[in-house]
Amino acid sequence: MSRPAPAPLDLLTASAVAAAVVALVVPPVAQWPEYHDFADRRAWLGVANFNDVASNLPFSLIGLAGLTALACGRVGRLQDARERWPWVVFFLGLTFLGPASAYYHLAPDNTRLMLDRLAMAVTFMGWLAIHLAERLGVRLSLRLLPVLLGLGVGSVFYWYATEMAGHGDLRAWGYVQFWPVVLVSWLLARTPARYTATAAAVGVYACYALALAAEWLDRPIFVATERISGHTLKHLIAAAGCAWALAWLMTRRPLPGGRGVHPADQG
Repeated sequence: MSRPAPAPLDLLTASAVAAAVVALVVPPVAQWPEYHDFADRRAWLGVANFNDVASNLPFSLIGLAGLTALACGRVGRLQDARERWPWVVFFLGLTFLGPASAYYHLAPDNTRLMLDRLAMAVTFMGWLAIHLAERLGVRLSLRLLPVLLGLGVGSVFYWYATEMAGHGDLRAWGYVQFWPVVLVSWLLARTPARYTATAAAVGVYACYALALAAEWLDRPIFVATERISGHTLKHLIAAAGCAWALAWLMTRRPLPGGRGVHPADQG
């Protein structure tokens, strides 16, 4: 006799607790000072660190394009009108990420980095909520969205407070970055899709992985090319992933089979 499938909220809780245990086992990690020492310091048109600043513009353009598409109904047909709200959060995060990250790169320090990470936290949690809505139900996603946003924003404030107190701790920020990646990967692999072109989400994560690699290779890439740094490439690759997400929203279609409403949203 087979066991009943775990309830969606049980699965979420289990994954969140497991990730939290892993984060707590790791010793506190302070923000390393050399993090702010980016390879490309060239100024242009009077703008310091021009390439790292200007390469944030695509984030805002994609965010505004997404919000406009949602407002004008220029997206693939939504099976549930409420599904737009996680996408709104995602695109709002992107819209503010552009100026926040540009402001940070003009004169990098921890205070400016806090603003950059706040916008990233909103974007990450919007992306997670998008997949919760599709795979586990819109009702559950919307119930958890304020909690997820609180978790994301709280992790940034916690990191900054510990930095100001002289004992910086990045564990909560790491949790917010990587727990959604693991959870969404599991959802993509183990739960049924309700829309076409799900592989687009895999493409978004491929861009995310390449962006992280470019960030770690900031100086070697700049030395090798003498034109562009790894961190500038990180921004451009990450923005390409966000553009892929927008293209998925605008072109996807409901899969056949009558799964117009998720079982968790019925009743």
